[in-house]
Amino acid sequence: MWRLTLNLCNEVVRELDFRAQCAFARDSGYDGLEIAPFTLADDPTRLTAAQIAAIKDTALSEGTRISGLHWLLAAPTGLSITSDDDAMFEAACAAGLRLIDLCAGLGGSYLVHGSPRQRELRPGEEASGRRRALAYFARMAQAASDRGVSYILEPLARGDTKLAASVDEAVEIVGRIGSPALRTMVDCYAVAANGDDVAATLDRWLACDRVAHVHLNDDNKGAPGQGGIDFASVIGVLRNHNFAGEAAIEPFVYNPDGPACAGAACAYVRALERGEFNDPARPPRASGRSAD
Repeated sequence: MWRLTLNLCNEVVRELDFRAQCAFARDSGYDGLEIAPFTLADDPTRLTAAQIAAIKDTALSEGTRISGLHWLLAAPTGLSITSDDDAMFEAACAAGLRLIDLCAGLGGSYLVHGSPRQRELRPGEEASGRRRALAYFARMAQAASDRGVSYILEPLARGDTKLAASVDEAVEIVGRIGSPALRTMVDCYAVAANGDDVAATLDRWLACDRVAHVHLNDDNKGAPGQGGIDFASVIGVLRNHNFAGEAAIEPFVYNPDGPACAGAACAYVRALERGEFNDPARPPRASGRSAD
């Protein structure tokens, strides 16, 4: 029987210490944690091998796993993959390579590259910024391949970025680089914010074997079921394609708070998996729905 591999983006419960985050994910029904590296240290690219091993051991001792990383390059500050400043660009590349090592060391299998502030295109310098970004992704793809992980370019909403602001554009970038270690994904909020149907977008790109990952969040930036996206159809599409990749709950607004939001979201998605909501005239909602 098909079952979605569902992880929790750990910044949602970052007020808990890491051991408590792991226990919370386990007890709430998640399969693992997707880690935002800035939650681990002020500069996660400088974690030692011993520190990385201790983090991994903590997760395992609590009966959970670290699935991968997301929200990359937020720490240390000042990084940019589109900068025309050679030193800044090389610093971003060096940080990305160390995060790939971090992911592999933690036992993760993928890194999700969203990070809009670190991929801004300056007016009048869009072409050079895109060239820099392509060079960055090519280097990350090679390093990810060498370490046995995937590097996933996350398309964001057009209001958040001018680089890979749709799944179509992300697919084009991935195709230009041509590495099996570089993939793309669907972020439900971003697709909806661009005015596209989430289930239809997933159906299209899953059929083309382009989507390796899914971030589940609603059109109001809340958790799945707190806004207007038809998540029964989203889960149905994933089931119909027998989606074997990983998904993660990633709200940006935590209603009523991080733990309650994350707990309700997991229960809601698991209920959709079981087909417990089957009346299309009465769209299902997660508890603690965000205000419209």
